[in-house]
Amino acid sequence: MTYTLRVADMPLTERPRERLIAHGTRNLAAAELLAILLGTGQGPGKLSAVGLGQLILHELGKGRGDALSALRDTSVGELTQISGIGEAKATTILAAIELGKRVFQARPADLTVVDDPAIAAAALSHDLMWQAQERFAILLLDVKHRLLGTRIITIGTATETLAHPRDIFREVIKQGATRLIVAHNHPSGNTDPSPEDLHLTRQLLAGAQFLGIPVLDHLILGNGNFNSLRQATTLWNEVPQDE
Repeated sequence: MTYTLRVADMPLTERPRERLIAHGTRNLAAAELLAILLGTGQGPGKLSAVGLGQLILHELGKGRGDALSALRDTSVGELTQISGIGEAKATTILAAIELGKRVFQARPADLTVVDDPAIAAAALSHDLMWQAQERFAILLLDVKHRLLGTRIITIGTATETLAHPRDIFREVIKQGATRLIVAHNHPSGNTDPSPEDLHLTRQLLAGAQFLGIPVLDHLILGNGNFNSLRQATTLWNEVPQDE
């Protein structure tokens, strides 16, 4: 559906800004978020700001499949080729995208207590979140779950990376950590675990139990999202960790 109705003529409960205030950012469609940045519409058929946001996503997604991934990597030149988008609107969109990237990539300070998957994801975001190749990384923690550092273990292809439990635990012992969180990215943005991801997690939990170095979680990151396998699966019930 393309919106031609002006935002000012929409019922208050349907306007993007009012919806954001009432329901939060996560409940807005991408076109609505763009509409807030654009402020006004126009373009072909005098679209509303929401309609213009939909047009941006449609044009950028042509031949790419994922419009949001295309939006992440777009440029002023590409945006201004879309009818209704001038340099002012294009630079506003790019500034918002860059700010979002920097927020995601802001790393918690060393010795921060990592007691939530979101903190772990933030610590690993710069290394994993937006990469075009799969990467496998670890978060090194002390006995009080304080952040000691991060390490990239392997870098793979666009669809596959390999990490062996031996290499992972060797690095943990080398760095003097006593707890760890493992993580990798899915460049596709789909953070659902593959059968290989689950198999590796079982191996790591078994190795952790034997070595006395607990694995606290396995995260999958991609395109601004993350998935905690500890929260999403029952693997930690199958192989309990002495934390």
